[in-house]
Amino acid sequence: MSMNIAAAWSSARILIVGDVMLDRYWFGEVNRISPEAPVPVVRVERKEERLGGAANVARNTASLSAQTALLGVTGDDEPARVVENMLGEMGISSHLNRDASISTIVKLRVIGRQQQLVRIDFEEAPTDTVLRDKLTQFNSLVGSYDVIVFSDYAKGSLVNVAEMIAAARTLGKRILVDPKGDDFKRYAGATILTPNKSELVRIVGQWKNEEDLTMRAQNLRASLNLEALLLTRSEEGMSLYQDGDVQHFPTMAREVFDVSGAGDTVIATLAVMLGAGASLVDAVAMANRAGGIVVGKLGTATVTREELLAG
Repeated sequence: MSMNIAAAWSSARILIVGDVMLDRYWFGEVNRISPEAPVPVVRVERKEERLGGAANVARNTASLSAQTALLGVTGDDEPARVVENMLGEMGISSHLNRDASISTIVKLRVIGRQQQLVRIDFEEAPTDTVLRDKLTQFNSLVGSYDVIVFSDYAKGSLVNVAEMIAAARTLGKRILVDPKGDDFKRYAGATILTPNKSELVRIVGQWKNEEDLTMRAQNLRASLNLEALLLTRSEEGMSLYQDGDVQHFPTMAREVFDVSGAGDTVIATLAVMLGAGASLVDAVAMANRAGGIVVGKLGTATVTREELLAG
């Protein structure tokens, strides 16, 4: 990869739209079992907070020095203020629609003796009024960015994603989607979809071999009018399906410690590379490298510019 592409990362303008979350981690000591029920008692000693969901994608693009904006929905509560502050500290332009009738999505993980003991989720779907406001806001923002990333965690903030894709496509934007669910038709017309294996199986069924997978993937790509489909395959690396062509990228992971958030890092790196003018193949190669680095870290982590350019 030429160094001038890396130098151009800071000129990439990326708008991330999707389900905004706060990841909370409570770490503690486990020395006894509760007298109330057969469960461990965790005495919390340390707390950590990280941006999650679409906000983690934004955190990843910002850590690669791209100009980043985030559009999403939160509650009007304490976690929303934490998210807002963290975005501000990273220089991310925050366009969060506060919906007083819901709670901000929080995933609270309690960790004792280096293992996750329980995860507690707080989440509610946003209201129609707030979603309409968000769509209006999207239409006013989309013209100012080169690459639009839709980070769908199926929490309800992307119900009108088809309208957003249509608007972005009309303006000739590169549109990347990290998809969810049983129906990908709402993502039709995007530039690139980045499903993982389990997400793709839900859509095209289980494949028998590589040839069968290629046929199913290409049929899906064509039916959705996508420029490319990028399948992330954990230990098998990635496969990029373009019109009449498939390329495989072997895994770069030396040690897999934690895969949570790896998809966020992959799509973020892809977006930054494309926003900086890289070819799709170069962008995927760099995203594959980023995915290999991030799975060696605990929790929803990011990759730095220095790590990506080393070696």
